[in-house]
Amino acid sequence: MKLVIAEKPSVAQSLARMIGATKRQDGYLEGNGYLVSWCVGHLVELSAPQRYDERYTKWRLEDLPILPENFLYEVSAGTRKQYQILKGLMERPDVESLVCATDAGREGELIFRLVYNQCRCKKPFERLWISSMEDAAIREGFAKLKPGTAYDALYEAALCRERADWIVGMNATRLFSCLYGQTLAVGRVMTPTLAMVVERDAKIAAFRPEPFWTVQITAGGVTAASPRYAKKTDADNLAALCLEEGKAMIRTVETKEKLEKPPLLYDLTSLQRDANRILGFTAQQTLDYTQSLYEKKLVTYPRTDSRYLTDDMREMLPELITSVAGKYSFAGSELRIEPARPESIFDSGKVTDHHAIIPTKTMAGSDLNGLSAGEKAVLQLVSARLLSAAAEDHRYAEITVRLTSGAEEFIKKGRTILTPGWKAIWQHFYPEKAKDEEAAGPVPAEGSLVNVEAAEVKEGKTSPPKYFTEDTLLSAMETAGAEETPDEAERKGLGTPATRAATIEKLVQRGFIERKGDRKTRRLVATDKGTSLITVMPEQIQSPSMTVEWEQKLLQVEHRELGAEEFMNGIEGMIAGLVSTYKKVKGADALMSRNKVIGTCPHCGAEVLERQKGWFCSKRECRFVLWKDNAYFTKIGKRMTGQIAEKLLRDGRVRLKDCKSQKTGRTYNADLLLSTEDDGRPRFSMEFEDRKGGK
Repeated sequence: MKLVIAEKPSVAQSLARMIGATKRQDGYLEGNGYLVSWCVGHLVELSAPQRYDERYTKWRLEDLPILPENFLYEVSAGTRKQYQILKGLMERPDVESLVCATDAGREGELIFRLVYNQCRCKKPFERLWISSMEDAAIREGFAKLKPGTAYDALYEAALCRERADWIVGMNATRLFSCLYGQTLAVGRVMTPTLAMVVERDAKIAAFRPEPFWTVQITAGGVTAASPRYAKKTDADNLAALCLEEGKAMIRTVETKEKLEKPPLLYDLTSLQRDANRILGFTAQQTLDYTQSLYEKKLVTYPRTDSRYLTDDMREMLPELITSVAGKYSFAGSELRIEPARPESIFDSGKVTDHHAIIPTKTMAGSDLNGLSAGEKAVLQLVSARLLSAAAEDHRYAEITVRLTSGAEEFIKKGRTILTPGWKAIWQHFYPEKAKDEEAAGPVPAEGSLVNVEAAEVKEGKTSPPKYFTEDTLLSAMETAGAEETPDEAERKGLGTPATRAATIEKLVQRGFIERKGDRKTRRLVATDKGTSLITVMPEQIQSPSMTVEWEQKLLQVEHRELGAEEFMNGIEGMIAGLVSTYKKVKGADALMSRNKVIGTCPHCGAEVLERQKGWFCSKRECRFVLWKDNAYFTKIGKRMTGQIAEKLLRDGRVRLKDCKSQKTGRTYNADLLLSTEDDGRPRFSMEFEDRKGGK
């Protein structure tokens, strides 16, 4: 009997169906010589500091640094039942071996190994490594199981990452919290990401717009612009001179044929960026939707950092493109069944754990009506990218006209499309106004003298840097520290594609940044609390350099180029040095004590202040509080954010989309209403479009 352990119940059910384990039991499935069970995320976690010594229950500077000689683990309280089921299955005498079928990556490996080790299991195990939940991929994966020992280095890298994060998080959080008298959560990836947002906000705040003026003339049917002038009088004089002379000389007419290659396929970060820019989704929403599509066999594995397919996938692609195009009823002449640029799609050398995200063959034959609106939108995005990536180059002619009048040069640029190529496919799915794609029109010959028909002074202002959006912050995280990273490095930036969304959500959840603006143009802005934290952080903690270096070393551990012990010694030395040398920033107490007012208490009318764990009424006797870790919101699959809290206090209601039913798993939209109990505690209720529901 083989015991197969997946990461989630839904994945376990798909695997069980394919291998014939169809008999349902309590916490597992059985049949055809297999037992199939599942973890529920991390069943086993690192113990809290007080497990090592009771004195760590209190946070004291003199107890730092906390550097366990041997790390302790314990079963998560909320998942103890499933852990006991797995332990019992491992101990069954008829179970001869196991199959690790958790997600094929660093974290999936860690989840399985921690449970396996906590149960003190010694039975041999194999590894299922697949990039798709399609039936054919599952069958092939089980036919090509590898010994579990082949992934020992991956597990060591995962352990190093987890333990290093624990050491930095526990010690740095306690250090700064004790020094500044409030809980200041510090994270290896989270804090440098916050620092980038704070720095961008500071540049915007310090920016002072400067006016400038240009002269726009129309001559010989061509409208062209001068360089910028810092003084309006200079622009006025030029315009007057051009009109006075009344002539302009066509100096050059240059036409260059240019092309834009088709876009690469999606990895997770590029998908999250486009989904934010085009659909307004957060990075976490995009990951959740894509993970759901993966589990429904509609797209391939989402947590990938590759944008290529392996060379052995060439034969299957034409059929897949045909199926996807048919599913979306796209039959444009730009569609290419055989990729126009195969080298931009296939490259086994650029595929690490998983290939790029693409639709599956199963998708083409599936009924998509049962999908949520978010799932449909992400699936269309992935499908449109596949069709676009296989298409021809977008070719255009760029026409540059230079003319002189009044002893100044004026320039006009325009472009004429020659071959729409892949952009025609993308425009079919996502129409948007093209930039400067009008033909330049009839242009006088070079050297000709033409009449100046008009001269007008235009005023403009220099623009500040733009606030981060989820799209641009993901891009900044992906490229952070790139100048310090070797060109041959496999992974760059802050975090990994699989963790960046969670990092942004943690920053929002903990009140360090907030989302502002409407859904399509929401910007990420640091709160006073976030700015204060970065103000007191030493450079080594807030700089991306440390995290970028860690990621490179973790990859070296994964490839057996660096020992795990050597990596951990470096982390411990860095933290010990920080604890012994850091000095409290003078004058920071006033800066750190600010609490943001977000609205008025609906019960007593006092101010509601943001604190570490929620938004509290400023009157001590009032019991009104909106917890950040809110049980009601968790139950409907949502998170209480600062934006939601402000709207509830202002309007008494907020519109929530894609809430999740615990009973059916389906999503729905509803208005959440806020009222209070007699003692001030908040009370939530739902109002639906066609009916009204209570708590």
